[in-house]
Amino acid sequence: MLALASCGDSSTPTSSPATAPTDAVAAGPTRRPTVSGPSQQPTRDPGQLTSRATPADVAAVSPLLAQRLAQVQAALKANPPVLLLEANMQPEQIEAQRIALTDSRFQENLYDATTRAPLRNEIFGVYPVRPGDLISTTESCRTAQCWRVEMYNYALNLGIVGIVDMPARKVLAVSRLVSMQPDIPPELTQIAREIAANSPEVIEVYGRKPDLSAAVMASTKTTLGQSRCERSGHLCVAPTFVEGSFALWVIVDLTEGSVVGLRWTNVGTVPNTPPTEKSLQDDVVTAQFCEKTNSIDQQGWQFDYVLTSSDGLRISNVRFNGQPVLTSAKVVDWHVSYSTRDGFGYADGTGCPVFSSSAVVAFNGPSVQALPGGANTNGPGFVLTQNFQSEVWPQPCNYRYSQRYEFYNDGRFRVVVANHGRGCGDDGTYRPVVRMAFPNPDTFATWNGQGWAAWTTEQWQGPTDTVTAEGYQFKLANAQGQGFYVEPGRGQFHDNGRGDNAFVYITKQHTEAGQDEGETDLITIGPCCNKDYRQGPEKFIEPQPESLADSPLVMWYVPQIKNDDTPGQEYCWADSVLRDGVFVAVDFPCYAGPMFVPIQ
Repeated sequence: MLALASCGDSSTPTSSPATAPTDAVAAGPTRRPTVSGPSQQPTRDPGQLTSRATPADVAAVSPLLAQRLAQVQAALKANPPVLLLEANMQPEQIEAQRIALTDSRFQENLYDATTRAPLRNEIFGVYPVRPGDLISTTESCRTAQCWRVEMYNYALNLGIVGIVDMPARKVLAVSRLVSMQPDIPPELTQIAREIAANSPEVIEVYGRKPDLSAAVMASTKTTLGQSRCERSGHLCVAPTFVEGSFALWVIVDLTEGSVVGLRWTNVGTVPNTPPTEKSLQDDVVTAQFCEKTNSIDQQGWQFDYVLTSSDGLRISNVRFNGQPVLTSAKVVDWHVSYSTRDGFGYADGTGCPVFSSSAVVAFNGPSVQALPGGANTNGPGFVLTQNFQSEVWPQPCNYRYSQRYEFYNDGRFRVVVANHGRGCGDDGTYRPVVRMAFPNPDTFATWNGQGWAAWTTEQWQGPTDTVTAEGYQFKLANAQGQGFYVEPGRGQFHDNGRGDNAFVYITKQHTEAGQDEGETDLITIGPCCNKDYRQGPEKFIEPQPESLADSPLVMWYVPQIKNDDTPGQEYCWADSVLRDGVFVAVDFPCYAGPMFVPIQ
């Protein structure tokens, strides 16, 4: 689910950081970000601006917003009361949208349950169904043309996804995703840019009216700490303007149509000229790895793999020497938080370069490489790897992520994620949400320092240093005692990792339509900037945890990785350096992920 989301303190910056220049750069921002020490607190409610323009004020200088507000009013009077997606639509997409809106399950939240007043709903996207969307109830889509219709309910902060079988003219499955927001359409992205560029608050702080076309991350969803974005579940995004070594984040509330917060981050010193090489090969990647499933049979390992729309590189049906190992594994979200005090940032996914609003898409296709044995490696085997990259990475507010699935000749495997920087600030914490589903009814247990304590219901556990002498923290075993020990990253995997510091969740695996809880492609599952266990998987546990007895399990793994731009200690960072007269990208990746070791 590729949609970077931003979260943050919305108080207006008023003073200069110690690292910022004391005089204003020519034609640059006239006010710089506030940099506060751990003991300093915001001088006012971080959810409020001192002089915030109303939606009517913004609409007066934003023609696109004024037009959208009129469309919303007309949609509320329509039957059904839904703002349709109309721009750049193919006839098949228009028909799929119409079919979805005739289904009673899809219509369930169009009206208030008590008053029957219409609720604000909008179709955000109509996409071809990809292999990553398929479960048992949508099996016909392997051969039939199917479309994925995504609708957002502003009133309930609810995502609704319908899978439409076009030849059968019916909706096969409907998923209701509480507190989840689909990727926004291009029209809303442009409105967010226009609101940000025309906002009086932005012009005042920036020192001039910014060029709206220069706003990056404008489609990335955000939750701004202590603002309506967070408190009321409003749909917010974060158009960001880079100026020299600083980036101005503009938190735009698309539910209301206003700016609710501004924040600066320090992006470090960068040259004016970025590397120019670009080889995304979007069409080739889409045709070969997004629209069809590929398979590997190597060194005793067999599995399928596919690039999803927003859940990265997904592997499935994993077997070793004929024995089932994994139902599937993928990366659902990347949560990126900046500033330990303010709590703002992005929540994004990674995926295919076509039919995705994500800012970080697949760079070329997956590749398979050998893993040599030796004292400085984890053992012989092979790795399946995939890069996801913004177009002008490593420039500020551009990102690069990668996934690695490592398979070893002795039956071990490791699910690995990496951030390669540079991002939008030098104080970022990255929290990737990894989902791994297991095929057999297993017992999950944690090492408590004296023995293995089994979990009987869905639950989560925070970071801990309590592991066995071998470094194992968890154990997955079936009734026959077969399974895997789980070894978290603590810096021992010869990849310069500094430790995962992960939250771990165990949930019951569902396969029925509308309740698969992430087996199909998920929209953004959680906010960017929570520091506690609320990273998204807890939505499948609370408020009533289910029993884990006699059920296949899903393990969610959320590492917490802090970036570092200190010279000689760079981590989760990237730079452009001049070599032989040209600029080249240099990255300092941070790897995280658990190793699964067979129980002997």
